[in-house]
Amino acid sequence: MKRGEPKFLAASRDIQAARAQRFAARQRVNRIALTLSLLAMAFGVFWLIWILWETLRLGFGGLSWATLTQMTPPPNDAGGLANAIFGSLVMVVLATFVGAPIGVMAGVYLAEYDRKGWLASTTRFVNDILLSAPSIVIGLFIYALVVKTSETFSAISGVLALALMVIPIVIRTTEDMLHLVPSGQREAAYALGAPKWKVITSITLRAARAGVITGVLLAVARIAGETAPLLFTALNNQFWSTNLGAPMANLPATIFKFAMSPYENWQKLAWAGVFLITLAVLLLNIVARWIVREKR
Repeated sequence: MKRGEPKFLAASRDIQAARAQRFAARQRVNRIALTLSLLAMAFGVFWLIWILWETLRLGFGGLSWATLTQMTPPPNDAGGLANAIFGSLVMVVLATFVGAPIGVMAGVYLAEYDRKGWLASTTRFVNDILLSAPSIVIGLFIYALVVKTSETFSAISGVLALALMVIPIVIRTTEDMLHLVPSGQREAAYALGAPKWKVITSITLRAARAGVITGVLLAVARIAGETAPLLFTALNNQFWSTNLGAPMANLPATIFKFAMSPYENWQKLAWAGVFLITLAVLLLNIVARWIVREKR
């Protein structure tokens, strides 16, 4: 306090000085937090770019017309991944057709019929467990339930394992998207005398269809590259097969087998398969984001 200066001016100057110190301290903390965040982002992006570069460099070089049209070859011989690509497409499509409707209907029940009941709470709890469960656990469950019972590996057991992975993702996405639909739309439909099933199918699901479709696409993107469930269920097949009751070739299991082998032609095909799966997942994510963007 200066001599002859009023006390309130001195107090005001002290308060401003204290505020300036606190502001400088917050700025230092903000700079540290921002620097750490940028370093963490750079660390993650570095490995992502490296993985994508290696996948592109090694995978694109192994692509050819034979890769897409010929069956998996014996060691040190020419061939492709046609049977593995076909098997993966069949199992992923069937798993989506099995799991997506179940997930959508369960999500509708949780969002429209029983939001706070004991059954809804139990379903959400089990769904959260399935969402976080390792895929190998689901594969082992289907192995014990289906494969050991039928005493054979089969494509249908692989479909069931992948469908179990689709269901919780679609349930969560459907429920969340239906919760975003304004209640006024439902009330307006009820005021016009529409029954509940008509309100759900014509109003709420239609309003949330972009989010639901996005959830289904993200579920497909997740199961497209799953290996562990298929090793326990569909196993693999060296030949072209359309029999769902027998082992069926698929890209993830073929990549695992070829990548672990000492044969150069198998390793090249493994990288080509990795590139194809990465490209498929990338396209599915782009389509999902495009659908959400167009809806907005």
